[in-house]
Amino acid sequence: MSDHPSTYEPKSGIEKWLDSRLPIVRLAYDSFVDYPTPKNLNYWWTFGGILSLCLGVQILTGIILAMHYTANADLAFDSVERIMRDVNYGWLIRYVHANGASMFFFAVYIHMFRGLYYGSYKAPREVLWLLGCIIYFLMIATAFMGYVLPWGQMSYYGAVVITNLIGAIPVVGPSILTWLQGGFAVDNPTLNRFFSLHYLLPFVIAGVVVLHIWALHVVGQNNPTGVEIKSKEDTLPFTPYATVKDGLAMIFFLIVFAVFVFFAPDAMGHADNYVKANPLQTPSHIVPEWYMLPFYAILRAITFDIGPIPAKLLGVTAMFGAIALIFALPWLDTSKVKSMRYRPVMRWFFVLFVLACIGLGWCGGQLPDNLVFSITTDAHGNPLGLKVVWLSQLLAVYYFAFFLIIMPWIGLKEDPLPVPASISDAVLAAHAKKKG
Repeated sequence: MSDHPSTYEPKSGIEKWLDSRLPIVRLAYDSFVDYPTPKNLNYWWTFGGILSLCLGVQILTGIILAMHYTANADLAFDSVERIMRDVNYGWLIRYVHANGASMFFFAVYIHMFRGLYYGSYKAPREVLWLLGCIIYFLMIATAFMGYVLPWGQMSYYGAVVITNLIGAIPVVGPSILTWLQGGFAVDNPTLNRFFSLHYLLPFVIAGVVVLHIWALHVVGQNNPTGVEIKSKEDTLPFTPYATVKDGLAMIFFLIVFAVFVFFAPDAMGHADNYVKANPLQTPSHIVPEWYMLPFYAILRAITFDIGPIPAKLLGVTAMFGAIALIFALPWLDTSKVKSMRYRPVMRWFFVLFVLACIGLGWCGGQLPDNLVFSITTDAHGNPLGLKVVWLSQLLAVYYFAFFLIIMPWIGLKEDPLPVPASISDAVLAAHAKKKG
């Protein structure tokens, strides 16, 4: 925390000289060695370190790929094939980069759900949460533009669908769309813009990550109890306790990562992207990458107009509104208790929320008119039942209700369980329960 006194003592003459002019070693020591962390942190807190690892991997592999990639609509697809076939270990670098994006989002979703469950967005960590949300939004933008770069069928038509959504914005939408595309359709200027931004944004993300870590060290880490640090007995030094736990989690994460890279590199991709982009041949089913599917499902769930407002604009508003609610979360939760460990009613609504998000992801990958299950048949023998689009609408309603209705209302009405007086009390109680 910011009021934690520095314990770094430079020993050599060079260390003393540097410390008096640029105390970077002192900063690193105080931030990652002697930094006091709550003693009750579990493995859900290791995903912060895992995310830093993912960002480093993506930047490193991305720089190498950029050296061989050609941002030209006529040459992009062939340059990716050349990377795969002719560049030394190009296939490995590309598969690490492509699957690394999925691993990055997998880790960030766990990180966000952990923060939601344990109340890491509540005071005094509002700015910390907002910075994390900015990182997430930048990740979405970066991943989308990176998905376009191979210039395969799904890349091209994904860019067409998503960019055209901007045109639904009243008055300024068409002008922004033309500027973004560099013309009146997705073409070579679009690819150049996306490549430039895709290369730039990871470094912007890295800068916001630095601010995120800075804010974390100012307000201190949250913990499973949601109780703030009250004494030295509540803490342990970051090294070796947290670093060893983070290191072990990273090893297991890298094993899973390696399984996908070496044994199932295309499991999270789409076969149509191995076909060169053809503006005259539309794929039968256009879908984004899996980590954007929940928001894609919300977009498609709006199939009706409301007065003069068309369904397309309502869908775009709902999709961006779903992301905006995450930003507003610190001010939507009215409960004085942070951790859902002590909120039995809210815990069940949280479980339903996680299932709703998973369900939206599944719906986003299906055709809207497909049946989730059939109930009966019509006069012609065609099955009748729950359509994917109807399920998407139900899940989307619960998604918005969770933030706008359930969270504020339950926070006022719920009777939480007794919260421990300190972190040490919670640890000792858990230890006594295990022994008894």
